[in-house]
Amino acid sequence: MSRLVQFGEYGGPEVLQVVDAPPPAPGPTQVRIAVRAAGLNPIDWKILSGQMRELFPLELPAGVGSDVAGVVDAVGAEVTEWAVGDEVLGRSTTGSFADHALAESAEIVRKPAGVPWEVAGSLAGAGGTAYAVLKKLGIKAGETLLIHAAAGGVGTFAVQLAKAQGVNVIGTAGEANHEYLRSLGATPVTYGDGLAERVRAVAPQGVDAVLDASGRGEIPLSIELTGNPARVLTLVAFDAAGTGIQIHAGGSGSELGAALGELAALAAQARLVVSISQTFPLTEAAAALSASMTGHGHGKIAVVP
Repeated sequence: MSRLVQFGEYGGPEVLQVVDAPPPAPGPTQVRIAVRAAGLNPIDWKILSGQMRELFPLELPAGVGSDVAGVVDAVGAEVTEWAVGDEVLGRSTTGSFADHALAESAEIVRKPAGVPWEVAGSLAGAGGTAYAVLKKLGIKAGETLLIHAAAGGVGTFAVQLAKAQGVNVIGTAGEANHEYLRSLGATPVTYGDGLAERVRAVAPQGVDAVLDASGRGEIPLSIELTGNPARVLTLVAFDAAGTGIQIHAGGSGSELGAALGELAALAAQARLVVSISQTFPLTEAAAALSASMTGHGHGKIAVVP
């Protein structure tokens, strides 16, 4: 038997249950992964609460989690690129808060040998989204990118992916996270009143693009700073439709394969810092989601069977 975390009704972490079930059988193009670590993303508890049900309709009971890293222990009939025993990371199609999860063979990559399981299992969601939105923004070497909430999940990945491309990065964050952003190569500025003046002080040459992962109402300011709403993208301000900015709600989309390849390569070269703030056993998945919902600090939360 295999344990998995699931929910039979929408609600808070209290509706989660750990149940026993036979390990799932992979389809023709899938592999089954013996999970070693599964990263938690805010979308996991948003789906659980029901607020994403129109975008992500589910048949209940449903599993939790999609970031995954582990060891392949079964392969589908049409899979030729993976074998039992391969260490992989990527996105699962069944809940990754489990002993076993299924993944499409095209949505995983090989785990670099020196990368810890908790880090490998935390790359796909936030990292894949960061890769996709930077591509949509058309960011290029030598340009200046402003990231609102740069110390958050997607922001942390976006800072490092942009820096790897030769982009100048300014990140908004609270004072407590300024040193962290400096360690990633970004220039930190404090959010709130007077933000435009603080950004102009550190970027007198101007800002070429803005990624908003904050939702604190910075869209008008972002358009003002870039002078081009098409080069402003938000992950959270869904009420900004009609302003001409880009609104992204699709995660990594079709960019996942390329994103995983770049993320794994940077991690293998120690050029990607992924801070794991907390690790929870599978039996404490509800506590893991509760910790994520507080939204404090930086770093990823991982669930480990």
